[in-house]
Amino acid sequence: MDANPGLSPAAAEGPLAAYRARLAAGTLKPDPAQARAAEVLQELWRRLRGYDPKPEPAAQNGGGNGLLSRFFRRKPVEEAPDAPNGLYLVGEVGRGKSMLMDLFFACAEVRRKKRIHFHQFMQDCHQRIHRWKQANPGGEDPIPPLADSIVAEAALLCFDEFQVHDITDAMILGRLFEALFARGVVVVATSNTAPDDLFKGKPGRDAFLPFIALIRQRLEVLHLQAERDYRRERIRGLPTWHCPVDGRAERALDAAFRELTGEAHGTPARLTVLGRVLEVPEAARGVARMDFEALCGQPLGPADYLALATHFHTLVMDGIPRLGPENFDRARRFVTLVDALYEHRCKLVASAATAPDNLYESGENAAMFERTASRLMEMQSQDYLGLPHLT
Repeated sequence: MDANPGLSPAAAEGPLAAYRARLAAGTLKPDPAQARAAEVLQELWRRLRGYDPKPEPAAQNGGGNGLLSRFFRRKPVEEAPDAPNGLYLVGEVGRGKSMLMDLFFACAEVRRKKRIHFHQFMQDCHQRIHRWKQANPGGEDPIPPLADSIVAEAALLCFDEFQVHDITDAMILGRLFEALFARGVVVVATSNTAPDDLFKGKPGRDAFLPFIALIRQRLEVLHLQAERDYRRERIRGLPTWHCPVDGRAERALDAAFRELTGEAHGTPARLTVLGRVLEVPEAARGVARMDFEALCGQPLGPADYLALATHFHTLVMDGIPRLGPENFDRARRFVTLVDALYEHRCKLVASAATAPDNLYESGENAAMFERTASRLMEMQSQDYLGLPHLT
């Protein structure tokens, strides 16, 4: 396979060359742990050049959903010898894991590849299973056709923020990943959690342990012990409260999102909360962007805000208005949202009509807002911005 068209000369030589080019340009600072991870990714890049395992959907094996056809198309993991082991890159937040994986993904000379946030991947899997069950009432097992559909799209899967909190995810992960590995899929993942600590302390974890063993079998685990938290350094250098709500403030939030994520715009994300779906219109690399009305103008509650505060390390929020008795329902939800963000050390970058102390100045329940205003002021401090996010 020829080098990817459109890549820079350094990137065409692999992630290590791309990493060194960024060092030379001054956009990255030397970090021994990052350099070691780039070397490991370079070796995987080399082994994956031109990698293209042929998908074997049910239609190529006699079709149908019967037990016999599924038996013949399922292979033990050991029978995929040409698939190199993937990589599980674990470390504290802000150490450059996503940046390194993005360099690798951009360079990877694999025809079918996908980079996706792990939570979004699992949401997509549940949706596909639901559609399959609707189309196949009485069907025996949705996992093999699910794996077939995934490998048809990607022989290389790069997951950002690999984490397991949901029992419904834990129930299918082992069998799904065994099926993906059997079909030759290679996985690269970043995570804040070591494999042995995944789903730790959760009910039913004993049934999850074979999945952890599978991860250790098929993915090299590399601990990224970088010396600096680059994410916290970035946000500590940013103004986080912009008023009034105008074009200048909007441009400042655009710039903050770009600085924190490396992306001009995010992609939609969906959080499942108590069986409901909370739509996040724009998200990237642990940063969500939503406006006040989407968060506080709808009948959302503590569970929604908790999911947002634990899933994202930073919320960029547009258009906080003046609050008072006339829009108290919105004010009450805003108080609950700020409490959730504060308790989990989630960072807030916002545009607002005025300073926190003046958001709710008079009228019934104004005293209730004093603690919220105090928290909003503290959340702008360098000490708060330097705190680690609590998931």
